[in-house]
Amino acid sequence: MVTIPKKLTADYIATRWPRLYHMAEAGSWPSIQKFGLRSTTALLDLFEIQGSEREAIEAARRPQSVQIHHAVHGTAWIRDNKPINETVLRRTLVGLSEPEWYRSLNSRVFFWLTEDRLTRLRNAPPYRARPHDILVLSTERLLDAHADGVELSPLNSGAVHPAANYPRGAGTFRSIEDYPWINRIALSPAEPIVELTVRYIVPDPASLAIDIQTM
Repeated sequence: MVTIPKKLTADYIATRWPRLYHMAEAGSWPSIQKFGLRSTTALLDLFEIQGSEREAIEAARRPQSVQIHHAVHGTAWIRDNKPINETVLRRTLVGLSEPEWYRSLNSRVFFWLTEDRLTRLRNAPPYRARPHDILVLSTERLLDAHADGVELSPLNSGAVHPAANYPRGAGTFRSIEDYPWINRIALSPAEPIVELTVRYIVPDPASLAIDIQTM
């Protein structure tokens, strides 16, 4: 049993949640090894997507996954964010405009801290019938290498359901040092952190990987 600290630290995160889970399109791992595990923004930069095409992908809701192409880098898929109910987002968004919120989401690489959260995503209707590459990374190694780029979220930021009333926006993603740990432990002791994110890119995923499976 790990004693819950009064102040959140990287060591505690790595001890309590030793594995991080990321779901990518099937067949993505070779490209991820070559170019890094990229946020949507970083992928758009790599593929040199600009103008109105980029704006539609990066600054708005994507009702369907989007395929992008590059003469050198080939083809990549950017996942939809259809679980975002835009009416509820407008009601619960604080301190950011809608385009700013979407850009904030798209500027991050997302990880679940539990296999249960990964399973919920895999079993969601849009994804359950399709194979995916499942990346399992070492939390300790990722935090050792990228702690300065890590920000945490107390909610599933990519889903805004019709009944949602929890505010989201400028204060959703916090550094380990600034994360409202005591408040979150009191409100949700079983799951005080929902998402671990890395800004822009994880450049070295192969060195952090524990397991890679197509499921």
